[in-house]
Amino acid sequence: MTYTTGAAEDYLKTIYAHTEWQADLITPSTLAVRLGVAPSSVTEMVKKLAASGLITHVPYGPLALTDAGRQRATAVVRRHRLIETWLVDEMGYDWDQVHDEAEILEHSLSDRLLEAINARLGFPTHDPHGDPIPAADGTALRRPALLLAHAAAGHTGTVLRISDRDPAVLRELATHRIGPGTEFTLAAPFTLLLPDGHSQPVTPAAAESIWVTA
Repeated sequence: MTYTTGAAEDYLKTIYAHTEWQADLITPSTLAVRLGVAPSSVTEMVKKLAASGLITHVPYGPLALTDAGRQRATAVVRRHRLIETWLVDEMGYDWDQVHDEAEILEHSLSDRLLEAINARLGFPTHDPHGDPIPAADGTALRRPALLLAHAAAGHTGTVLRISDRDPAVLRELATHRIGPGTEFTLAAPFTLLLPDGHSQPVTPAAAESIWVTA
């Protein structure tokens, strides 16, 4: 039996997003924290997703998407990120305000309306946070990236994406006009030297949310 509920799609999307920018698989306990649900709820849903052939796992071990699960996950991620882009570009939302709205709309928009939005936006490849928007076939453009917190002083690069998990971080970086496409040199830990010569410190939380060219 295949599960098509919004809750199941949220699980698949979260599993996909966890390994999008790093290699470690997600554990059930981490999944529970990310989704804000009880571990027992994760256990039940994991059983359903595994029975549906959407994930593989061993008891108490990490979770991985099957090919079918990845296809379902990228379809949901595509909807979510197109909606976020539409809300920012067309509806006047700030980039720290769109995640929760997209969480609701991604389960209700028709495919026809979604593709109309995609065309209206000019077929974007990335959302406002720099995350790649998967194509209809599930492929996505992704460049090798490094977490800013792990970069060495003197590293020169470009901001590729910023995690939208913490709206306060997004508001902080917007104040400093730091976002995808910002070029920098890491002058010291948590301090960016920008092209205009301005030296801009960022908080440790921001450094753990910013992915830059490797």
